[in-house]
Amino acid sequence: MHDYDVVIIGSGLGGLVCGAVLGMNGFKVCVLEKNRQVGGCLQTFSRDKTIIDTGVHYIGGLGEGQNLNKIFSYLGIMDKLKLVQLDRDGFDMICFGDDDISYPLAQGYDNFKQQLLKSFPDEEPALNKYCDTIKHVCSRFPLYNLRNGDYREKEEVQHIDTKTFIESLTDNKRLQQVLAGNSMLYAGEGNKTPLYIHALITNSFIESAWKCVDGGSQIAKQLQRRITENGGVVRRNCKVTAICADDEKATNIELENGETVTAKYFISNLHPAQTIEMTKSKLFRNAYRSRMKSLENTAGTFLLNIVLKKDTFPYLNHNYYYHRHNDAWEGVVHNNEAWPLTYALFVNASSRHNEFADSLTIMTYMRDADVAQWSGTFSTDSHPSHRGEDYELFKEQRAELLLDVVAQKFPNIRECIHAYYVATPLTYRDYQGTADGSMYGIANDYRDPVKTFIAARTKIPNLFLTGQNLNLHGILGVTISSLITCGELLNIDDLLEKINAS
Repeated sequence: MHDYDVVIIGSGLGGLVCGAVLGMNGFKVCVLEKNRQVGGCLQTFSRDKTIIDTGVHYIGGLGEGQNLNKIFSYLGIMDKLKLVQLDRDGFDMICFGDDDISYPLAQGYDNFKQQLLKSFPDEEPALNKYCDTIKHVCSRFPLYNLRNGDYREKEEVQHIDTKTFIESLTDNKRLQQVLAGNSMLYAGEGNKTPLYIHALITNSFIESAWKCVDGGSQIAKQLQRRITENGGVVRRNCKVTAICADDEKATNIELENGETVTAKYFISNLHPAQTIEMTKSKLFRNAYRSRMKSLENTAGTFLLNIVLKKDTFPYLNHNYYYHRHNDAWEGVVHNNEAWPLTYALFVNASSRHNEFADSLTIMTYMRDADVAQWSGTFSTDSHPSHRGEDYELFKEQRAELLLDVVAQKFPNIRECIHAYYVATPLTYRDYQGTADGSMYGIANDYRDPVKTFIAARTKIPNLFLTGQNLNLHGILGVTISSLITCGELLNIDDLLEKINAS
């Protein structure tokens, strides 16, 4: 039996940031990770002597004085990260099947407008209103701006639909679709996804957009180092099977190996539904359990990770979003006959050279129903298992279909491939722990924001939640969500003062 101040379940970004912040403020921390590698979506893997990122394709808000920069500086990791800033005149390029133009989304609000005005010279009023609204919506979220505030600030902007807002700006159909062109960043659904989700994510990249050189696992490694420097422990290959509680509070957790770990406080970086399911307590009423279990998640993903032949594919210092038709929203509701309707292409940055790429990742949507026949299987590095030849054939067939579509814009793509490796919603499920392998956890709906509001504090007074389901997903969103969780154990005003002073 071990006794800590705080035990954190899961070493994804949310768990690691909580562990680092609390450790820096005097808490004895233990982070438990079921897999061999820490980091969740920060993980990388190596194939053919090439580093491949699993989830950190680019990051916003890391410029001097910007929110994520301040938080990482406070954590003592900012100056230790290897980063490259994406093209200022187009960090994302948006392209459509019937159009030879690639439309740039640029860094800096004035530059953002100026680059789009080259293709849409009559749309300055629409672009002005778009940028002003994005900035206004972001201003209504206190912690996003590293200040304390009232929840009621957000209410003004929570009931606005992204698609409806964009269409209200202009009658120009192409500009409408360009502004929604990277909606895969949040698995956006037309007439459902709230504008604030679009705004908070888009704003961070317009402020500044960056890639991790040699992969995002460096963030996890630096955070783990901060935890251990402050006397904390990060334990791998430790699967939590139960959170136990008496009539008043959580008392301990049980591990798969039979070990018991006790603490004063517990933080779960798992999906809320999974946390509730593994918690043995009458303090969680059946209605609460049912609500958590019924929450809809965002779509899953199909990832094609490609190792490239040497000096064959030029390094692109931007990301590429492609839509087969003229609708940037349709890909998330695909059917198998038309799959894939959209994809995003990310070229990984390497310290070895910058003229040619070593690897790239192509991402598109995939429903968990598409891989349901193999849902009874489980496979990770720690517990490898073969899902069967039919699953391998399925992955190969889907990879080739995706490459057929990619080849329409990159005709020589197949000639550049040394090898490729596929991830499906089952991969995400097994490594990240989301039951259906969703990309970004719980899906938000502008029509009922309260339904999907997940508080850090649970019905058990010493059990808290963190991670992408609380506030916002992505590196920035999860980091801010971690501050919300830490604010349950620390004075949030003091914490924000330290961050802003960093």
